[in-house]
Amino acid sequence: MGRGRTEIKRIENPIQRQSTFYKRRDGLFKKARELSVLCDADLLLLLFSSSGKLYQYHSPSVASAKELIERYEVATQAQIRGDRRLERNAEMELVEKLCDTLERELRFMKVDEGQQYTLPDLGLLEHNLETAIGKVRVEMDRKIGAQIHKLETMVRDRQQERYSLCDKIARVQTLRGMEADGSASSTPGLDLRLGLN
Repeated sequence: MGRGRTEIKRIENPIQRQSTFYKRRDGLFKKARELSVLCDADLLLLLFSSSGKLYQYHSPSVASAKELIERYEVATQAQIRGDRRLERNAEMELVEKLCDTLERELRFMKVDEGQQYTLPDLGLLEHNLETAIGKVRVEMDRKIGAQIHKLETMVRDRQQERYSLCDKIARVQTLRGMEADGSASSTPGLDLRLGLN
């Protein structure tokens, strides 16, 4: 009795899905090898897992997958691999445009006395400068606030240390006074002012 047909749908259990992927991948590659050997066919099989890992098989008679891709491009007159020079040229043009724009803005930010500016240009320049000044002020206020908070914390910590030391001195004086236990020569007491104004 043969196996029943299984419904083809996504397997929800990730462990079972991964196991099925590996089994079916191996079966698919086995079929590709058999087809290549039996029919003397050149074939390329590319498979990407759900995690993006590449698995590939190409006929033993072909040196590399690149060779088969080039043959495919010639046969279909479609280009799979992009020309690196075209990509680099397009990227260089984009960078040059960006540099030109930034240089123009930089020249615009420097008010050149020899240059004739229109009122809208000067208004835009004034607006950009006010925005920049606003950002600088906000950052300065934030930094000053952080510094003030840090200094206040340091002052509080030093006051706590001072209170603790004065408390210890008072205890030591009390213990000494108890040791002397009313002896005739008493030492003058320490002045325990905290110095807080």
